[in-house]
Amino acid sequence: MHARIVSSGGARHEASALWLPRGRRYAGAMPFDFRSSPVDRAAEVSLGARGLEYRLVDTADHAAFDAWSQADNLAFHHPRPREIDLEHERRVFAERRVIGVYDSTSARPDVPVATVSSWPTGLSMPGGRSVDAWAVSSVSVAPTHRRRGIARALMEAELRDAVAAGAAVAMLTATEATIYGRFGYSPAARAATVHVDRRRARWSGPDAPGRTHLVDPASLREIAPQLVRRAVARTPGEVDRWGGLLDRVLGLVDPESAGSRAVRAVRYDDEHGEPQGFAAYRVTRNPNEPGVLEFDFLAAATDDAERALWRTLVEVDFVDEVRGLLRSVDEPLPWLLDDPRAIAVDHLGDHLWVRVLDPVAALGSRRFGAGGTLTLDVDDPLGYAHGVFELEVSGDGRAEVRKVEDAPDASAAGSSRRSRRAGGLRLGVRELGSILLGDVAPSLLARAGRVHESSAGSLEVADRLFRSARAPHLSIWF
Repeated sequence: MHARIVSSGGARHEASALWLPRGRRYAGAMPFDFRSSPVDRAAEVSLGARGLEYRLVDTADHAAFDAWSQADNLAFHHPRPREIDLEHERRVFAERRVIGVYDSTSARPDVPVATVSSWPTGLSMPGGRSVDAWAVSSVSVAPTHRRRGIARALMEAELRDAVAAGAAVAMLTATEATIYGRFGYSPAARAATVHVDRRRARWSGPDAPGRTHLVDPASLREIAPQLVRRAVARTPGEVDRWGGLLDRVLGLVDPESAGSRAVRAVRYDDEHGEPQGFAAYRVTRNPNEPGVLEFDFLAAATDDAERALWRTLVEVDFVDEVRGLLRSVDEPLPWLLDDPRAIAVDHLGDHLWVRVLDPVAALGSRRFGAGGTLTLDVDDPLGYAHGVFELEVSGDGRAEVRKVEDAPDASAAGSSRRSRRAGGLRLGVRELGSILLGDVAPSLLARAGRVHESSAGSLEVADRLFRSARAPHLSIWF
């Protein structure tokens, strides 16, 4: 391979161009076209000094976009795209801001030596609301152009673009875990692969009041968007889905390909006959041997739908194993089988990475686990989230968040970076990102020496406040 992945988006997916205002989702007109805004001047100058051109790619220019796609696919070790794939990608990336870095002295000056794409979207928060977020993906640098400051220029430009667009957070899914901390990103939601030994799996959970149906995947395309929206809103850490992703999941991009023809689908309808969820899956097997049922897309708008879909999947005959990819670290499945040891979990690790840009907006968009008052003294070397912020949380978990002062400068002579207010924590922007959705308790980060209590009892208050009733979880790559 001729590219080294240096950023997010191990699986490149399609995006929606709709900006989703804080706390609600709607299909309305955007206040500006983020796709054609001028390129970041600082990145342009920085890379220009190195003989490189930082360029906004016009996705309507098929030759230019197809060359960009060639570099993107090469970087993520995907096969060279066919024309049907390019047609799909052209539609998809028309809804993204697409950037390439070009070297006029390279063997293929029309093919970028680095890529990035991004778009505004909603990130689900504890309590069912969403926050304005900036999704970053398709970031790569060719191995021929490493150690020239390209990755830094790309990532810092994306943060400036996110702030200009009014995003409270930036986010990505990381293929490498050692790159993004320098830009303030931190793991905020985990995922795992769940394996079920079909031979040991006997259902002991309650029967759902509705029923499941095996259906043609294409029949789900019309109802899938509203079901997915409801499913996403239930779980902190999920991001808004987009039409192109659903086309891929349901095998509609190239319906006659072997992969698409292997897609199967199951839909759950409640007791009133209303669809409440679906899953898309495949079974792979050797001739005359039991197979493996694998799925990476299950959308459940209700708990009943989630249980019913799991039950249908683990009760498919002539299957030895059921494998769910990118599942929650807090699955109900062990409590639904009479033998919880029928389940094994691996590939457990970080998945969604978050970078807080506006602590007032980010913290104010979520529900907290208890009432109380807490001061957060946040250190952000890049300055976006730097300051002292006060949370006043009512008994129902709603918060008033205020920036009460700029955080003391840790490098200033005589500075102790100690908040002047009682009930405070001192932490970095990375630690703020990790506790934002409730994935990790502040007290655990304190044990690691990454969060510091400025008054006794503050960690106990923080643990109660940041607790989430539902574990954060992101079930897709982007």
